[in-house]
Amino acid sequence: MDGASVDNAKGRTSSVAIFDAGISLDRDSQLSRGLKSRHIQFLAIGGAIGTGLFVSSGAILYTVGPLPLWLGYLAMMAVVWVVMNNVSEMTTYLPMKGITMPYFTKRYVDESLAFAAGWNYWYTYSVIIATEATAGAILLSYWETPVPSWVWITIILAVNLGLNIIAVEVFGEAEFWFASIKLITIMGLLIVGLVIMLGGGPTHDRLGFRYWEDPGAAKEFVAKGALGLFLAFWTSFIRAGFSFIMSPELVALAAGETIAPRRNLPKAAGRFLCRLAVFYGLSSFIIGVIVPHNDERLLSGKGDATASPWVIGIERAGIRGLNHVINAAILTSAWSAGNAFLYSGSRILYSMAANGHAPAVFAKTSKRGVPWAAIIATWLPGCLAYLNVSEGGAQVFLWFNNLCTISGYLAWIVVMITYLRFRSALECQGLLDTLPFKTPLQPYATWVMLGLVTLLTITNGFQVFVPRLWNVKDFLAAYVTIPCFLAIYLGHKLWHKTPWLKPADEIDVIAGKKEMDDLCAADVKPVPKNWLQKVWFWVA
Repeated sequence: MDGASVDNAKGRTSSVAIFDAGISLDRDSQLSRGLKSRHIQFLAIGGAIGTGLFVSSGAILYTVGPLPLWLGYLAMMAVVWVVMNNVSEMTTYLPMKGITMPYFTKRYVDESLAFAAGWNYWYTYSVIIATEATAGAILLSYWETPVPSWVWITIILAVNLGLNIIAVEVFGEAEFWFASIKLITIMGLLIVGLVIMLGGGPTHDRLGFRYWEDPGAAKEFVAKGALGLFLAFWTSFIRAGFSFIMSPELVALAAGETIAPRRNLPKAAGRFLCRLAVFYGLSSFIIGVIVPHNDERLLSGKGDATASPWVIGIERAGIRGLNHVINAAILTSAWSAGNAFLYSGSRILYSMAANGHAPAVFAKTSKRGVPWAAIIATWLPGCLAYLNVSEGGAQVFLWFNNLCTISGYLAWIVVMITYLRFRSALECQGLLDTLPFKTPLQPYATWVMLGLVTLLTITNGFQVFVPRLWNVKDFLAAYVTIPCFLAIYLGHKLWHKTPWLKPADEIDVIAGKKEMDDLCAADVKPVPKNWLQKVWFWVA
C-alpha cells in the first residue's frame, strides 16, 4: 500500500472512531444490554402484529374485496422478507451498542442521506404512536362507554411512556407479555375463523366461500374491468405496507441491547418471518371469508368504525360474548405496538443526538441507561391522537395510516440502498466471506425489491389524481412526506457539501469489527438439560 493510501485509511479510521465514540465502543456511554432472544423476537412481532392486521385490514377489505386483500398481504410479506434480511445481515456483522439504520447509512452511503433517514424514522415512529392510540380509542368505543375518547387516549399514552422510561428490562418484559397475548389471540382467531367457515358456529351455517361469490371475491377500484381489478390488488399491496412498516428495523434497534447478538439476531429474524407468513397469510385470508366486503361496519370512513373485521365476523356467526373478549385482546395490540415504536423512535433520536444530528440533550440517559429525554420527545407527537376529539376516529386513523406508510417505504428504500453499498464494500475489499449471517438470493432480491418499493412509493396515492376522487387532505397525507424528505436530504447536502456516494473501496467495514468478534466469541450457547429446557430454548 502506498503512502497516500495509508493516509486515506488512517483518515477513514479516525473519522469513524470519532463517530463511534458516542455510539458503541466506549463502555461507559453505552446503553444497557438487557434484551434476551425472546424479548427481541416478541419486540419485532409486537411491532408487526398490531392494529394494521386487526383494524386497518377491514378498510382494505371494504375497499377492494377479499382476494386482493389476501394477495396484497402475501406480496408485501415478500418485500418484508428482503428488508428483514438486509437489516439482519448488517446488524449481525456489527451489533454495536447504540446502532441504528441511519448509523449504517452514514457509514456506508452518505451523511446527508443518513440525516434525512434519521429524522424520517423518528417522525414515523412518533406518528405511529399516535396511530396506535387512535386505534385503541376506536376499539374502546365499541363498548359505548360514557368515557370520552380523549381519556382513553391519555391512558394508552401514559402506559406506553411509563413502560419505556423505567428500564430496558421492564420494557422488554412488558413487550414480551403484550406480544404473547397477541400471539395467543391470533391463534385463537384463526381457529374460530376456520370453525365459522366450516359451519361450526351456533347457527351451523357453513359459509365456505359464499362471500367470495356474493358480494364477490374482488371489487373493482377506480376503473372497470381488468384494469379495475389490478388497481384493487395494487391498492391492497400499497396499504398492506402499514401493517409491516418499521418492523424489520426493530431488530436492528434492539441489536445493541441484545445478549449474544450473533446467536440471537438471526434466530429472531428467521422466526419473525415464519410467524408473519402464518399469521398474516392465514388471517388476511380468513377475514375475507367470514366478513363480506360490503359490511358497513368495516373501517371505511362511512361506518362507526367501532369494531375490527374479526369482531364483525364473530357477531355475524351468532357467537355471543366472544366478541368482547376478542376486542379486549385486540386492544392490547395498540399498547404493544405503541410501546415498541416508542422504544424505537427514542433510540433513533438518541443515536442522532450522539452523532450531532439532533440536539445533544436527547443523548442524556438515566443511571439505568434509559435515554429518558429522547423517550419524552418521541412520546409528545403521540398527542396528535387527540385529533379524534374534533374529527372522526376512522378518518384520523386513515390519515395517520397513509402518513406512516409512505414514510416507511422511504425508510425501506434507504435500507436497501445502504445494504447494497455495504455488500459492494465487502466484495470490493474481499471481506464478503466474513459475514457471520448470509441470506439467500442476494443482492438480486434487494435490487428487485428496491425497484418495487420505489414504485409503491410513487403510486401510494394514485387514486387522488382521479377527478372524482380528488381530495386535498388525502393528497397531502399520501405525498407530503416525499418533498419533506428530499428537502431535508438536499438541504443538508448543500449546507455541508457532502459527497454524493462513497466509493466502495473507501467504505469502512472494519472499525468495530474486532470488538464485536471478541464480544461474540465469548458467547457460550446454553445446552438444554431436558426436553422442557429444549422447548424453552427453542421458543426463547
